[in-house]
Amino acid sequence: MANIESQKKRNRQNEAARRRNRAMRSELKTRSRSAVEIAATGDAEAAAEALRVAQKRIDMAASKGLLHKRTAARRKSRLAKQVANALG
Repeated sequence: MANIESQKKRNRQNEAARRRNRAMRSELKTRSRSAVEIAATGDAEAAAEALRVAQKRIDMAASKGLLHKRTAARRKSRLAKQVANALG
């Protein structure tokens, strides 16, 4: 356990960041999965909207530093491809 005040504060900051990052990663997975599932139902408009939201969240994660920009680009590309294939 830390004795130094600055380290105690840093530990609190690290824990808060860990929770934020974990929540954002979970949301990214959920949004991506739901976009593909909606596309599988055949509803093109709803799939397009779900894809737009998922891609927006990926961009936000990249801008916050949670994902590298190229990782974000790759995920968006693969997600768009999955949605297009699911729509047929």
